[in-house]
Amino acid sequence: MYYQNILFDLDGTLTDPREGITRSIQYALEKLGIIEPDLQKLEHFIGPPLLQAFMQFYGFEEEKAWQAVNFYRERFKVTGLYENEVFEGVIELLQTLEAQGRHLYVATSKPWEFAREIARHFDFAKHFKVIYGSELDGTRTNKVELIAHLLKEEGLDPAQTLMIGDRKHDLIGAKANGVDVVAVGYGFGSREELAAEAPTYHFDTLAELHQAFLG
Repeated sequence: MYYQNILFDLDGTLTDPREGITRSIQYALEKLGIIEPDLQKLEHFIGPPLLQAFMQFYGFEEEKAWQAVNFYRERFKVTGLYENEVFEGVIELLQTLEAQGRHLYVATSKPWEFAREIARHFDFAKHFKVIYGSELDGTRTNKVELIAHLLKEEGLDPAQTLMIGDRKHDLIGAKANGVDVVAVGYGFGSREELAAEAPTYHFDTLAELHQAFLG
């Protein structure tokens, strides 16, 4: 797989943010009078834009969903950011891609200031040219808009660019911009969810993804 530019999703692709995100969702719901003791039931919040997720999963109107997002951020920016773990093998993959002369970017619907702090704290920011994310007001949480913005800002040729992600939003966003996509099976999207978007490539494990770049 030769592509000059590689775009990575963050949550579920580079890191496992399960604890930080679900505990922060739990905190936000509790602030709104909803008690959910089972963190596993909140894992579907990992990946999609939060505002839309609160509206979809709890039927909130937009105003109440923004309240939930703001409560979520109260905890996430202080504690949840750091309740995270880089997937085993990610750093080695990034080192390989850098050594091959590729240009690496992060494209996440998470606010860019949170994404950059995670990358700094877990010491993988140095592998990326730029880390792109949304704005706190919700601008560019949609992956179609985010990837279009990244391509324009960086002057990238979509035909020489590959997006790697674990949820349908990553695949939809890339394909809408003429970018080939890798679906990874070790994150939070089900095989059915990913297969429905007809990714260019699908790898179940990080090791398989790494090997594809070596081949």
